[in-house]
Amino acid sequence: MSEAPSNYPPPTALVLVAVVPSPRDLEIARVLGWYRIPLKSAPKVIAVDYLAFYQTAAFSPDERWRINYIAPVYGHELTLRRELLRNEPNHPRAGEEYYKIQIGPLQRLPQPIVAENWRRLTFLYTTGELLSRAHRLQDLALEGEERVLVWRSLRERAAHQHTYNAATLPEGISNLDAVMLEFLGLINL
Repeated sequence: MSEAPSNYPPPTALVLVAVVPSPRDLEIARVLGWYRIPLKSAPKVIAVDYLAFYQTAAFSPDERWRINYIAPVYGHELTLRRELLRNEPNHPRAGEEYYKIQIGPLQRLPQPIVAENWRRLTFLYTTGELLSRAHRLQDLALEGEERVLVWRSLRERAAHQHTYNAATLPEGISNLDAVMLEFLGLINL
């Protein structure tokens, strides 16, 4: 078996495919290094090694319904939506709890993984090995012994999920444009 290119996770990495509902959410992940999941709809285990970002219909025709990016996971914490998106203090879900998953730099896959007929997706667990070979979302599905091993790993991680820590904000945050800083509630324009 040949080795996957360096921008793929290691074969044994646990990967969570997560929905990115809008280009704005992908930009937050890229610039600020975090992704959010509402606690009430989160998968049971978020202590994974990588996130793979599934882009919805909100993206341009050549970017929608596919996975173009992955990122390593550094940690997570539970917070309120209003703390994440400070420019939306009156949002209907401002007081709800969200996981803030801190991630490393987004890495573009050499080849996108397209949805074909699987367009409605919430979360999907897979492995680095399956991700490196996949051409379509269906190729990420766990089967046989691999499924058993991943579920065993998920149970083990669920028992130790409290050991994950949140990372600090990425360096260079002061270089963001004023609109993004206001969006985060770090300055007032």
